[in-house]
Amino acid sequence: MANPEEIQQPDADRRETTTANKYRRSIFNVPVTVTVSIGQARLSVSEILELRPESVVPLTSRIDDPVNITIENKLIARGELVETEDGSLGVKITEISEQAGDAIA
Repeated sequence: MANPEEIQQPDADRRETTTANKYRRSIFNVPVTVTVSIGQARLSVSEILELRPESVVPLTSRIDDPVNITIENKLIARGELVETEDGSLGVKITEISEQAGDAIA
């Protein structure tokens, strides 16, 4: 078992001013693309070629089903669609995936 004094807390790591920690902290500013999946559809090529403006593609999920939030195709969380104050679409996080740590590592 590790000595409690040897275990560094994340907050303590961020306060360190060493050069090594400066580079470790810089990862917090790296942008990543987060994808929200609301459903999928399986269409034949002929169905795709028939798509026009105003066409509706039915998805496998319902409007109130949870959505998946992924980074690099790895599930990090689930949530529900909500309308934000400015009228845009957002996701309210309802569950953090056990795989979330692996997705960002």
